[in-house]
Amino acid sequence: MTLHTTRAAALLSWVNSLRVADLVEAVPQLQDCSVFIKIIDSICGTEEGQQILQQPVPERWDFVCGFLQKNRKRPSSPECLVSMQNAMEGSELELAKIIMLLLYHSSMSSLNLRDWEQFDYRVQAELAVILKFMLDHEDGLNLTEDLEIFLQKVSVSSTCSSTFSEDLSPPSHQAKREVHFLELQKVASSSSGNNFLSGSPASPMDDILQTPQFQMRRLKKQLADERNKRDELELELAEHRKLLTEKDAQISMMQQRIDRLALLNEKQAASPLEPRELEELRGKNECLTFRLHETLKQCQDLKTEKGQMDRKINQLSEENGDLSFKLQEFASNLQQLQGALNELTKEHSKATQEWVEKQAHLEKELSTALQDKKFLEEKNEILQGKLSQLEERLAQLPESPRQENGEVLGDVLQLESLKQEAATLATNNTQLQARVEMLENEQGQKEAQLLGERSHFEEEKQQLASLIADPQSSISNLS
Repeated sequence: MTLHTTRAAALLSWVNSLRVADLVEAVPQLQDCSVFIKIIDSICGTEEGQQILQQPVPERWDFVCGFLQKNRKRPSSPECLVSMQNAMEGSELELAKIIMLLLYHSSMSSLNLRDWEQFDYRVQAELAVILKFMLDHEDGLNLTEDLEIFLQKVSVSSTCSSTFSEDLSPPSHQAKREVHFLELQKVASSSSGNNFLSGSPASPMDDILQTPQFQMRRLKKQLADERNKRDELELELAEHRKLLTEKDAQISMMQQRIDRLALLNEKQAASPLEPRELEELRGKNECLTFRLHETLKQCQDLKTEKGQMDRKINQLSEENGDLSFKLQEFASNLQQLQGALNELTKEHSKATQEWVEKQAHLEKELSTALQDKKFLEEKNEILQGKLSQLEERLAQLPESPRQENGEVLGDVLQLESLKQEAATLATNNTQLQARVEMLENEQGQKEAQLLGERSHFEEEKQQLASLIADPQSSISNLS
């Protein structure tokens, strides 16, 4: 399976938007690696790549692969994300993987804040899908294979854009039970909420960049970079301190030599010396004095550099404190989200228990009504049989005139009584039938209501769980 054209077009649109080189119309045009080196310079804010561009192509690829390996979440991993040999041969898949990784590192860098409104909505949606994939699979053990599968499979930008719009839809369009989502959206993306209130269309890239998962990953990367800078400055400061100590020792030794020479000079002044020896001593004294002044100047420069290093370390410590405060704020928001999820789960359990009790009660009433219906039907059949017998006997009365009038009157009265009882039973049977139908309808409505509430609870629970999982995984990685 070859590289999918939609994702390739989106990646090339991002490369061309950087304006680091001429317009790139196809992925194989990046084979000479010059555009990649310029993109890395823009990400790092340096011009180190200008010297690399003067080197042959293999050295350029070594530089690019080294940058990608160094900026991985686990730089010590032995797995190589890009096959240098395939990339040098012009493999579109390998080149697309490099563009995808550079897009991710550029989005993570605070030096490359971009206005994504210049891109088409479909391009933004595709780039947002790419960033979401990198966030979810950055810790994967088979990141190389995952990247290849992702770049080869069919693009679903329309589906993804609808998914982003659903995931990041304004909380005011949801039910009253979802009042906690409004707080979540304000925590994760205040600008996204403003877009919804103003009625402007949402930007998929802005939405993915303002999610708690991406914000936490960016803060973590910035914190790691600041720590590396602090370690480098501390190492440089230690080297300067060592050099300063050595200079102080040299100054002390030279001061002792000067003192000895001054003492020797005083002794020689007391005793007449030859002009030649005196001239040599003066030359040595001037040379030592010059070296002493140079050493004092170097010492002063080192002290100045030490003060600058201390100020940089203090500044980095303050930035580290700010990042730690943001991390605590994310942890507090995560606890609030967990509490909201627990409360929603408790309400769901309570509603389910109430419905089960009511369903048992309705089933019990329905069973009783069915038993009464069955009993009345049996009794009605018995009465119908008696009524048929009496009607046959009455029909035989003209043929049997010998029967007594009292017996005929008793049969007529019994027939009327049975008819009334049959009518009463028919009425009761009709009422019971109506009650059974009512109970069945009520049970069906309750079941439909329960299914609706259960589906609603599950949707809210899944949304809360997904919103909690991103900050929780980021905080666990930081810890």
